Amino acid sequence: MSEVAELAAALVRIDSVNPALIAGAAGEVEAARFVSGWLERAGLEVEVVEPVTGRPSVIGVARGTGGGRTLLLNAHLDTVGVQAMEAPFDARVEDGRLYGRGSYDMKGALAAAMLAVADAAALDLSGDVILTAVADEEVASLGTETVLGHVVADAAIVCEPTELRVAIAHRGFAGFEIETHGVAAHGSRPDLGVDAIAKMGHVLVALEELDRRLQAGRRHPLVGTGSLHSSLIEGGQEFSSYPARCLLTGERRTLPGETAAEIEADLRDAAGDAELRLLVSREPFEADEGHELVRAVSVAAGVSGGVGLPFWTDAALVAAAGIPAVLFGPVGAGAHAAVEWVDISSLERCREVYAAVATAVCR
Repeated sequence: MSEVAELAAALVRIDSVNPALIAGAAGEVEAARFVSGWLERAGLEVEVVEPVTGRPSVIGVARGTGGGRTLLLNAHLDTVGVQAMEAPFDARVEDGRLYGRGSYDMKGALAAAMLAVADAAALDLSGDVILTAVADEEVASLGTETVLGHVVADAAIVCEPTELRVAIAHRGFAGFEIETHGVAAHGSRPDLGVDAIAKMGHVLVALEELDRRLQAGRRHPLVGTGSLHSSLIEGGQEFSSYPARCLLTGERRTLPGETAAEIEADLRDAAGDAELRLLVSREPFEADEGHELVRAVSVAAGVSGGVGLPFWTDAALVAAAGIPAVLFGPVGAGAHAAVEWVDISSLERCREVYAAVATAVCR
């Protein structure tokens, strides 16, 4: 196998399922140990940050000679679970593809970034090239939030899979709960009972109508429309009783330019008299297509025109920290699915592009 394929396969063989997703899962400790050791052997300055025990992230720096700008490469260590996968950590290579959990999302790109930052160390650049290999991207982005308090950069590439396209926008999201209340009573006493689940039915109809309006409404040129769906619902205690409570959990996908106040107002209108609680939310991401970083990545990749991604990424946090950012990553399929693979030749290309952008930004 090529150097990038071997390194990506070694990362895939490490179980780093996010324990905030799957109780008792391995987490990022072993993966962080592997990455930090590899970077140290490559001659980089290495720091491990661990704001929560067992959830480490790695910062590796190819130090420049001084006076130049700094490029940040960001990739995550954690993966989703492996239920329904066959041999998720075997890192099988077949027909130019590397199979296994995390190969596409996103240990393949992490391997390419590790090699690129090691390549940059030998280029005698003026500026620094920094790699952050972070924990917890799949849940709460604890890792990226932490490393952004430890690094300063002039530009960043978040190495999520983009099919070798330059991605400059993606949607945000907001999670919410809606709770309706009734009165518990024996099923034979409609004069005493109030059905909380029936109340939620009206809310569901209103949410469906809101989603219909969103998907027929304002369309962003790169990421499409906003959307909404109901994710979980629970209520009642047994079939012979009126339910006193019903709880709905849902998610609203948001567009660049939408405000938190607008999103909350729409949800409150749909909830009516029910109780609404907003949970975690993340801002959308959008970069200026004319920014010099976008041009530099596009030139290095040999592509034109930025694209949008349907999923949220840590690029939104990087940009919110004041660091111009784009996304660029490999070709593949099966993120969060039972069969996951990444195209090895695209990993080679990612390595080349990351190093070329480092030269353009940090020379």
